Amino acid sequence: MKSILIADSGSTKTEWCLLQGDKKKKLSTQGLSPYFLTEEQIKSILEKELIPKIKEASPVEIYFYGTGCSNPANAAIVKKAIRHFYRKAAIKVEHDLTGAAKALCRDSKGIACILGTGSNSCFYNGKKIVKNSPGLGYVLGDEGSGAYLGKKVIQYFLYNTFDEDLMERFKAKFNTNSIEILEAVYKKPLPNRYLAGFAIFLAENRGHFMIENIIEDGLNDFFFNHIYKYRESWTLPINFAGSIAYGFKDVLKDLCNSYELQLGTVIKNPMEGLIKYHQQKR
Repeated sequence: MKSILIADSGSTKTEWCLLQGDKKKKLSTQGLSPYFLTEEQIKSILEKELIPKIKEASPVEIYFYGTGCSNPANAAIVKKAIRHFYRKAAIKVEHDLTGAAKALCRDSKGIACILGTGSNSCFYNGKKIVKNSPGLGYVLGDEGSGAYLGKKVIQYFLYNTFDEDLMERFKAKFNTNSIEILEAVYKKPLPNRYLAGFAIFLAENRGHFMIENIIEDGLNDFFFNHIYKYRESWTLPINFAGSIAYGFKDVLKDLCNSYELQLGTVIKNPMEGLIKYHQQKR
């Protein structure tokens, strides 16, 4: 039976689904960002975390939607790594934003946004991305993302801005110090994942005014720098995918109401939507 392999890859995690007729096999591996991993490193991850779990399958089509893959050179890195294991398959590598847009909007027009480890947005016309606000990554941008919010949490801790209660909660949760934090951010690999790991502190301490301020300010920065840049935002639904969007959808709803925008679909990850999209296309 012919099978299709679909992947939705962020910086932290990659969701996979093997479609064989009406059967679905889901699994996950670590994130496969070509900005942080070489072709050989991606091959190694696939060999250890993916191939053994689907070794009986020989997909004829592979659709990979990944962070960093809007850059043709990056997309080529991922495609070569996958091609090493599936030489006969038709392989298509596209940006994770394209995957999110297909999952969220299907064949309809809309604004599609990702708020996960990183952040991005676009205007999707029902067939393709027409406009894309620049995604500058965790150093220069990624407003509203896990890395962006996590960085704020770390700043509040290192600057001693948190009140005594939150300082104690932070220390109990992470058991770290300034030396370890700076080492991880400036010297160790994958600092964006490290930063995003601190966003959980916000989710676990909702209700405190400092926590709510960090969340609202971070998401508002995303609205101001990205959603505001599309004139279509005022007439079309604003859709979101990603763990941050899903975890703080109440704040997204409040912001949309404040700015008189229409909140559309909010999902934790795009995979279910991508499965339905590709089943429909078949």
